[in-house]
Amino acid sequence: METNEHYFKVNKETWNKKVAVHAGSDMYAMEAFKAGACSLQHYEVEALGDVTGKSLLHLQCHFGQDTLSWSRRGAKCTGIDLSDEGIALAQTLNAELNLDAAFVCCNVYDVPKEVSETFDIVFTSYGTIGWLPDLDRWAAVIAAKLKCGGVFYMAEFHPIVWMFDYQKQPASMVYGYNQSEVIYEEYSGTYADESDAIVSKEYGWNHGLGAVVTALTKQGLHIEYLEEHDESPYNVFPDLIATGEGTYVTKDRLYPLIFTLKATKPEY
Repeated sequence: METNEHYFKVNKETWNKKVAVHAGSDMYAMEAFKAGACSLQHYEVEALGDVTGKSLLHLQCHFGQDTLSWSRRGAKCTGIDLSDEGIALAQTLNAELNLDAAFVCCNVYDVPKEVSETFDIVFTSYGTIGWLPDLDRWAAVIAAKLKCGGVFYMAEFHPIVWMFDYQKQPASMVYGYNQSEVIYEEYSGTYADESDAIVSKEYGWNHGLGAVVTALTKQGLHIEYLEEHDESPYNVFPDLIATGEGTYVTKDRLYPLIFTLKATKPEY
């Protein structure tokens, strides 16, 4: 019988293969990043404001571009990711750019065992919670790692977009909005380079907005806002249309593509 550990193992193998492909892709624009380009979206920067001197934990950081962008803005950062190839590249970039971020290879659920300190900010963005079967455990990690008065911020693809099977043309809605059963997909290429020969084997789970909010509030976090947007900063779904302002939309704009959420841990 397959278990979550099996799913995590397969996902780790896939993400290890993706690292080199993504690092060389136009989407991640590595040379521009090394030259000083910020990989963060403007609304992420606006939401967290001045992070100078603040401690920041970045969950599921891939190979650390966003973590290092926060470091460049003055935060004391720790990035974690399941992929040891991703963490190795993040550490290399950190040294090359003469920054002071720390990186730890571990499953999100193991963060309390692997990272001892607590943080002013916990941050996660884009394509993260879909790799996790249990949002209650995820939220417990966030609450445990936040200092009292600390802020949690996430930007994520909207759960509606994960209801579609993008291997079909045209894409069709086949998965549940809240689906506890694991979803397996196997396909060639990756979102940063669909033409690459890499074979992605991925296990994931769909979580609705209610599940996200409930998991966080059960841990005592206060939701400051939950916002839904019909524009995506990344052209990672079929048939999106460029707006000319660096974002992408569906032709009819009938449903949101991303959501952003900000929460705080009470002082008491």
